[in-house]
Amino acid sequence: QVQFVESGGGLVQPGGSLRLSCVVSGILFRLYDMGWYRQAPGKQRELVASISGDKTNYVDSVKGRFTISRDNAKNTVYLQMTSLKPEDTAVYFCNFVNGRINYWGQGTQVTVSS
Repeated sequence: QVQFVESGGGLVQPGGSLRLSCVVSGILFRLYDMGWYRQAPGKQRELVASISGDKTNYVDSVKGRFTISRDNAKNTVYLQMTSLKPEDTAVYFCNFVNGRINYWGQGTQVTVSS
């Protein structure tokens, strides 16, 4: 059974930083590409960052500010977020795909506000 435990969200002022963590159990974690998505109120869920082996990709709006990484020994994927902006406010979800099935974490709220 696949289980996710996401953590690290919260309220932060513009310009601040947060680190999100997502622990995934029930899979051979190192075999899967992982992604972080976000969904703001009234908007579609968007892919923020992904990691495949040593390769990482980012949506343009977060390039240079966010860093995705993973620790396969801990079954954990991270999203380090710096220079946060109000428009980064959203629920953040970690994700992996197995065949045609998307697996999602429970989400963690990130609010950037003064």
